[in-house]
Amino acid sequence: MPKRILTGTVTSDKNEQTVTVLVERRFTHPVMKKTVRRSKKYRAHDPLNAFKVGDTVRIQECAPISKNKRWEVMAESAEA
Repeated sequence: MPKRILTGTVTSDKNEQTVTVLVERRFTHPVMKKTVRRSKKYRAHDPLNAFKVGDTVRIQECAPISKNKRWEVMAESAEA
């Protein structure tokens, strides 16, 4: 099974080797037919502390690294 890849924005880089990434998804509401925005935060492993707040990054699923970290940062996204 392929690993999921998500694109989001770094909202926090205060922890050592960890960034918090806000991922937003948009979908059409089944009844109201209005576009709805939902967001979720993921903790991602950043071993080099390379990413700062505001960067757009791609994260990929991985084996659990700590209690809350199950994602790792792949690279900075070209989208901006």
